[in-house]
Amino acid sequence: MPPDEIEKKTALIVDDDERLRTTLVRAFQRRGWDAFSASNGEEAIRLAVESGPDLATVDLRMLGDNGLTVVQELRALDNTIFIIVLTGYGSIATAVNAVKLGANQYMSKPADVDQILAAFEKGSHAETAAEEDIPVPTLARVEWEHIQRVLNDFDGNISQAARKLGLHRRSLQRKLAKFPPRI
Repeated sequence: MPPDEIEKKTALIVDDDERLRTTLVRAFQRRGWDAFSASNGEEAIRLAVESGPDLATVDLRMLGDNGLTVVQELRALDNTIFIIVLTGYGSIATAVNAVKLGANQYMSKPADVDQILAAFEKGSHAETAAEEDIPVPTLARVEWEHIQRVLNDFDGNISQAARKLGLHRRSLQRKLAKFPPRI
């Protein structure tokens, strides 16, 4: 079959962060994929109906939308879509819930296109991800993610977040200055 007749794989990027969406779409296109993006769940479902993607990455927390609802709707729409949930606010509970609702994989941000494609290649040979495949994060990683969630809940106000966490403001600032621990 001539190269121009080979059907390209299609990726749908669902995230409310425009910079991340644009970066991932361009990276997929450089690797020969058709890629398009949506900033919310409604737009994602409309695009999925129109183009039938092979792969979808869905942000867990988007403005006004719950990524798990998008995962559920995508799975109901097409059982063959490989769905990866991306999040900066990961936890074991949400990972298990995402898999139960139809996600094939669960990844922490920042994730690059090579990591996403590796998960797609690995997962396309398996039916779905098992709960045992979800990596157990270290205690330091869980603490860091919890701090990030609380800080986000207080719109970045370190003093309020420190009070909520029962930490001194300077202790919280020291923890925030460190890089996130590996999973």
